[in-house]
Amino acid sequence: MINFKQEELIEQLVNHIQQKYPEVQLIEVTESPEDSDSLWLIVTAPEDEDRESELITYSADKSMDILLDYGYHMLVMPTHETGLEAA
Repeated sequence: MINFKQEELIEQLVNHIQQKYPEVQLIEVTESPEDSDSLWLIVTAPEDEDRESELITYSADKSMDILLDYGYHMLVMPTHETGLEAA
């Protein structure tokens, strides 16, 4: 269950990512199957492989800030899967 603060932080994180990677869209937020305290933000991946790598590094830095500042563990998970609707 996602609380209000987590929703706010997810929105801020996605907005921050979209400023640098406007083609990235949030698909879904889900609990990690490995740890119920971790959230996975499933997003569309950029078409360019180098840009996708940059996105992963960029979002990891922002996610670490959230973990250190608020104690919420979030991972941005880019996907190339088709047929997924944007949230």
